[in-house]
Amino acid sequence: MAFIRKKERPKERFSLLLLDLEEYYFEQHTAYNVISNGTNQKRRIRGSLKICSKSIIFEPEPAAEPILKIPLRDCKLIEGVEENDQNPFNESKLVGLSIACKQVFLIKESNIVAPYRIERGDQRFFFQLDLSRKTEDVIQTLLQLHRASCLNKLGDQTAMIAANLQSRLARTSFDKNSFQSVSEKPHMECEAEMVTPLVTNPGHVCITDQNLYFQPLNGYPEQVVKIMLHSVRRIYKRRHGLRPLGLEVFCSENDLCSDIYLKVYNTKDRDELYYYIATFLENHMVEQTAESYMLQWQRGHISNYQYLLHLNNLADRSCNDLSQYPVFPWVIADYTSTELDLRNPASFRDLSKPVGALNKERLERLLARYRDMPDPKFMYGSHYSSPGYVLFYLVRVAPEYMLCLQNGRYDHADRMFNSISETWKNCLEGATDFKELIPEFYGNDASFLENNLNLDLGKRQGGRMVGDVSMPPWASDTRDFLQKCQQALESQYVSEHLHEWIDLIFGYKQRGSEAIGAHNVFHPLTYEGGIDCDSIEDPDQKIAMLTQILEFGQTPKQLFTTPHPQRIMPRFQSMSRTPSQNASLSELSPASISEDSSFEDLTEESRKMAWNHMSKLKMVADHKIHKEAITGIAVTRAGLSVFTSSQDSTLKMFSKDSSSLQRSISFSNMALSSCLILPEDATVVCSSWDNNVYFYSIAYGRRQDTIMGHDDAVSKVCWKENRLYTASWDSTVKVWRCIAAEVSSSRRGPFELLAELEHDAGVNTISLNQAGTLLASGTKEGAISIWDTTSSSLVHQIQCHSGKIHDIAFSPDSRHVLSSGEDCSLKVVDVQTGMLLSSVAADEPQRCFCWDGNTVLSGGGTGDLLVWDIMAGRVTHRIPGHSGPVTAMWMNEQCSSIITGGEDKHLIFWKPQY
Repeated sequence: MAFIRKKERPKERFSLLLLDLEEYYFEQHTAYNVISNGTNQKRRIRGSLKICSKSIIFEPEPAAEPILKIPLRDCKLIEGVEENDQNPFNESKLVGLSIACKQVFLIKESNIVAPYRIERGDQRFFFQLDLSRKTEDVIQTLLQLHRASCLNKLGDQTAMIAANLQSRLARTSFDKNSFQSVSEKPHMECEAEMVTPLVTNPGHVCITDQNLYFQPLNGYPEQVVKIMLHSVRRIYKRRHGLRPLGLEVFCSENDLCSDIYLKVYNTKDRDELYYYIATFLENHMVEQTAESYMLQWQRGHISNYQYLLHLNNLADRSCNDLSQYPVFPWVIADYTSTELDLRNPASFRDLSKPVGALNKERLERLLARYRDMPDPKFMYGSHYSSPGYVLFYLVRVAPEYMLCLQNGRYDHADRMFNSISETWKNCLEGATDFKELIPEFYGNDASFLENNLNLDLGKRQGGRMVGDVSMPPWASDTRDFLQKCQQALESQYVSEHLHEWIDLIFGYKQRGSEAIGAHNVFHPLTYEGGIDCDSIEDPDQKIAMLTQILEFGQTPKQLFTTPHPQRIMPRFQSMSRTPSQNASLSELSPASISEDSSFEDLTEESRKMAWNHMSKLKMVADHKIHKEAITGIAVTRAGLSVFTSSQDSTLKMFSKDSSSLQRSISFSNMALSSCLILPEDATVVCSSWDNNVYFYSIAYGRRQDTIMGHDDAVSKVCWKENRLYTASWDSTVKVWRCIAAEVSSSRRGPFELLAELEHDAGVNTISLNQAGTLLASGTKEGAISIWDTTSSSLVHQIQCHSGKIHDIAFSPDSRHVLSSGEDCSLKVVDVQTGMLLSSVAADEPQRCFCWDGNTVLSGGGTGDLLVWDIMAGRVTHRIPGHSGPVTAMWMNEQCSSIITGGEDKHLIFWKPQY
């Protein structure tokens, strides 16, 4: 339906939809249809004679007259008619062309969209061109196309028509008089076809330093289509006809339908167009990946509806290609109750199963057939998305598309989209009906459910005419139905289970053994790469195969090969696509505030406020207290004393109140790599490059204990719940029993070694989640490991960076891990699945950072502090700070106080300004 609004034009009777599938419209001529009344009187009807690759179409100017479509294969004779001149000395002159045919299609009689009327039997038509001198050329063209249509083999027909098309394109070029400005500089030209649903239109593409142009060969629907490059917001490479030839351009962020879809004749030209536009836009747009959208969805930045649209776009689904139309799930399963209860799980469809597996009895029959089937096996004889299914839903607003697809006919009235509940019932029980829904079911335009065009769609059994779609009892009208569908899609149940459906359609259960286990196996031809059409030598077989695939439907491109993580359900925020839905959705989503939320809520709100103002950091104080780079910062609970470790081998104690250095402690002549303060502010723990971990008593002012537990430098220490974690370049992380009260007492311990976490390379950094149940480690070779600390077992290991990992940290909700590396990148990993969600390139290595799961504050190599929008993958603010790389960062629990240390030996205090 979106493509109908996008392509809406002034009322025209002719459209490319009157052509057969895979047919081209070549040229048009003003002409007269001359009709003899049996006497000497003749009736002349002025109109437009259109020469197409498989037919002749005459569009009369009087709207009451039908459009005539004469298939070339049904023509018995095409010849010129000479002027009746009695003078033998005058050269004969063609005055028109005569066509004898076996049948003709009469379309839009009385200007009404209706099934085509076919007049069979021998007929003869006489057309006179306004410019009679072109009559001979038109006749020769028609004779050539007629010969093509009469060839026995479909492959030969297609080849001859393609040769005619290429000859026309070669004889023409882009008319540069169409440039918007004389100062425009052309970059490249190529031949292409503009793709709209069910039809393509050949012509010439030209791209300049300002605009993208498409000039149709036939001048239809306009002489030139122009897209201003500065208005482009998104571009996608597309598969078209199973080949990588498509390019789709959007001039809006959220529109379902694009502004132009081009099919270029070779991949090289397509890619050059893509990269030229991408280069032009690199400062204006960020290319999003499935993983970056996943991260935004998980954290509630985009709705379920928006996320599904983005996934469809990335998986080659387009409103301009009905064989790859965006696919959305059925989510509601109750179409009989008078009230729809979105708090009841029974109201929803099981999103972990494909439609074909929702009915156990039907599935057993399908599996029995599947087991007895020879290879290649498939469970379902039809797809969940195809051109026929799309137009089944949209026939009331797109009748001409249905007529085009079905050779001028509607489907039988009882097989039409008559009722929501009947359609759902058939999807559950029908032997060959496994279709999902389309985005329109979750939009705001209900016209596709209403017969507002007063179409005659036939009469059902019982004599009832097909009219509006029948709504379920719980919907008062079509608009109420859509609103409740929207609420259901954004509900808590669907938000918690949508990832299961994504696994089936776009994810790891789409193919292979996982698909078999999930009963999600369709015909092999529907999958990307299921067949190499270029390897089929027989032209007839190739065309038949392509036609079968395009009409049957195609499975989306696979976007994920590991389980999709579940959505993080927010406590204080409900998802809504439109403000008007906030009230109702807030009741249905997990946004209700818990009763025990007083102090936590205040702390959470203060954190939110601080991060919202992180770009307004103000430098409060700057002190140089070390002789080498600062490696660690720890602060007492009251915030009065700041401890810093440094490569100059010293631990310093700095008083925030008096702004003075109070203590300087040296444990060895080797660099210190990190420090932390144990609870009760009694002990500081430091890690050192001399392979040791030192315990310093604040009360006694001396070293209290030492762990000599590693064979190489200790790079980082963390503590939680009486456990000390020490990371080392000896490729281990060791876990020690470390009770704060015992350490702070005067007696020494032994520290009991509880576990040893082995790595394949030296460990450079570690971090614990807030609960202390997970540990993330980053190695010198760029690998991230996630460990379960309760069992000391490895959960995931992911090779993320191409060099040393500088820093690593969990998001506050423990769902994601962020890392920064010497390869100048930031990486986001999903904890649940181990999937790399996002990779963001930086101009310089980020040595340290803090983040709230969405926004990152990092220390750059130039000394600046950078504020990142990790979802968009870009720096939003750069704050001048140190004169060299920032090497250490500390932030308090309320995120309202920040301290940084750098290679410039300075310690800088910061505060967000509200």
